[in-house]
Amino acid sequence: MTRATARPGRAERSGARAVVHAVVLGVSTGLLLLVAALAVVLIVVPKATGSMPLTVLTQSMEPTLPPGTLLVVRPTAVDDVEVGDVVTYQIVSGQPAVISHRVVSVSSASNGERTFVLKGDNNAKADPHPVTAAQIRGVVWYSIPEIGVVNQLVNGSRSWLIPTVAGVLLAYGGVMITIGTVTAARRRRSTAGHGRRATTGHGRRSASHRGSGQAPV
Repeated sequence: MTRATARPGRAERSGARAVVHAVVLGVSTGLLLLVAALAVVLIVVPKATGSMPLTVLTQSMEPTLPPGTLLVVRPTAVDDVEVGDVVTYQIVSGQPAVISHRVVSVSSASNGERTFVLKGDNNAKADPHPVTAAQIRGVVWYSIPEIGVVNQLVNGSRSWLIPTVAGVLLAYGGVMITIGTVTAARRRRSTAGHGRRATTGHGRRSASHRGSGQAPV
């Protein structure tokens, strides 16, 4: 009787391919999840809540908010702004340049108008001019260290964003389709090879049984 045994070299190659496939799948899945998480933090949440993503560029709020930190600033009613809040305000009312500092005092005029004195945590003195309600863009909702650079790339100029994301997704899909196709083809060849070896072994056993029969006397 003939037994078909797997070749050690072929088994090792199959094991190595399986490991490589698992590693590639794990890395690609991790990257896809990372991109999705960044998209949620940088684009989806701010858009859904009317918030504004900003990047800390100076050291005035260290160590709480070092340079490179992502800030998500949510619009807040001026009456709800309190001492201790980190507020983003326009340096000049109506101009795009903004600063994010902490409120250290709040004053109310006789007509009910509120003004705010702000100061950077790392600054020795408060900001030189009181901030009016018209200058305030919102209160810092949450912050994420080191993600501000990504925010600069994503929100600084979006003309490249859609083609890049589309290219990454197409490349990912192409890689996964290729890996799946190659793996399926190898499995089919392996199954066909085992079937041929099993058929050959069965034929040899049948011939051996026929040859060992006794002729009548």
